[in-house]
Amino acid sequence: MKLKIKEVKSVILIELKGNVMGGPDASSLNEELHKLIDAGKNKVVVDLGEVKFMNSSGLGMLIGALTTVRNAGGNMKLTRASDKIQSLLVVTKLVTVFEHFDTVDEALESFK
Repeated sequence: MKLKIKEVKSVILIELKGNVMGGPDASSLNEELHKLIDAGKNKVVVDLGEVKFMNSSGLGMLIGALTTVRNAGGNMKLTRASDKIQSLLVVTKLVTVFEHFDTVDEALESFK
């Protein structure tokens, strides 16, 4: 998994690319989130548009990230999940936990 972080309109956009399978990827995402939170940045959008595959550990990684951000008084939203990942969120009932948007712009605007 590749991780790209940028700030857009005072919201942190995290672009994930490749296979999201937890493990070392979860550690690097967690480290980056803590750095952002320490800098006072707690509005996060995770772009899943380039994610090819996600397993249960990858879902766990997203849940951990959401918990970290919410504990810091912020929120994390998902955008551009493929049909396969969207159905994974439905089956696991995580669709009720994560806010999801079709486009990056819609997700960014939702923080206003």
